[in-house]
Amino acid sequence: MIKIMPCLDMKNGRVVKGVHFVDIKDAGDPVENASFYQAEGADELAMLDIAATLENRKTRLEWVRAVSSVIRIPLTVGGGISELEDIEMLIEAGADKVSMNSAAVKRPALVGEAAKEFGSGRITIAVDARRNSDMPSGFELVVSGGTRPTGKDAVAWARHCEELGASVILPTSMDGDGTQAGYDIEFTRSVSDAVTVPVVASGGAGKLEDFYEAVEKGGASILLAASVFHYRLISIGQVKEYLLGKGIEVSL
Repeated sequence: MIKIMPCLDMKNGRVVKGVHFVDIKDAGDPVENASFYQAEGADELAMLDIAATLENRKTRLEWVRAVSSVIRIPLTVGGGISELEDIEMLIEAGADKVSMNSAAVKRPALVGEAAKEFGSGRITIAVDARRNSDMPSGFELVVSGGTRPTGKDAVAWARHCEELGASVILPTSMDGDGTQAGYDIEFTRSVSDAVTVPVVASGGAGKLEDFYEAVEKGGASILLAASVFHYRLISIGQVKEYLLGKGIEVSL
């Protein structure tokens, strides 16, 4: 069963959207958007505090409380998570799952500790990458909102995160983010071939065919999108109808 997951990128209490992680523009109120997506048939919702790590602070708990109060679907929250206490507070505020990135790269043991403490099912690892031919997979892991290359192979890191206890891998290609030019299928496929847990296609959805390709060619089982949903270019219903017409199982 393929799931559709709109993503609320948060900054200063508003939903925002950028291109290649920059050129940030306002995309509305988080509570209004969350309610809208719930009504539209979203299977899950992601909320990422995109400035938390860069600003060296925690995710704003009031944002999580506000959004979780208007939805019944699972909510994954990411941004600024660096210790087990952060995860505990987010779950108490209404998050069903958490997504970690920079902190997991800095201290990989955190992934295993979190999976043991809160259950593997609550732990998603976001893997941001950019193309780099020096890496075995062709993709280099980047952190801090895409501002810092790590010198690590992104696909090898994804595989390691599964071994550590992550239940979902969320790979995003900086090269495709916000462009609406299509998911980076090569990167998505590389990760889905390397792990056995669900993989989220993220970064670049622009047309209905992109969602189908992410499943058929990319091996993704969760389809995350932001721009096309926020700007009401494509509805969740349209995506599901299109996928059904292609023989892909979705929840109605």
